[in-house]
Amino acid sequence: MEPLEELNELSFSVKGFISKSVRQVYDAVADPEQLSHYFTTGGAQGYLATGATVTWDFHDYPGAFPVHVLEAEVGKKIVLRWGGQETLASDGMNTVTFEFTSESESSRTKVVITESGWKPTAAGIQAAFGNCEGWTGMLAAMKAWLEHGINLREDFYK
Repeated sequence: MEPLEELNELSFSVKGFISKSVRQVYDAVADPEQLSHYFTTGGAQGYLATGATVTWDFHDYPGAFPVHVLEAEVGKKIVLRWGGQETLASDGMNTVTFEFTSESESSRTKVVITESGWKPTAAGIQAAFGNCEGWTGMLAAMKAWLEHGINLREDFYK
């Protein structure tokens, strides 16, 4: 068995398919009103546009916090920086990338969410796993909301 390469940073990706157009799925993430229906249980303020700083609030996490938009390419990609625990960056932030891909033979959209930037420590692993759970829940909640109008997070955390 070959030895593992040295681990310098922790990251993960989660993905899912949503039976809506790529623009509808993109807008469900970028538009604060839509995001507030299925993900940010305490609400969202500000549209995700390149250079913007918006606010996301969750009932299960104390207080609203800033989300910095590094890049927003409509229908393709959103890149964010937001605060995390056990991060490598001196500013205490991780990078989150949403990628949206349309399936040509259907109206389904593939969404891939990648978050990176944790320290390769036991505490970093715990923080990364927590966020991985959160993004997986976000994808499931977005699918339920967009396809069926169901808010999976309502009263889930309070």
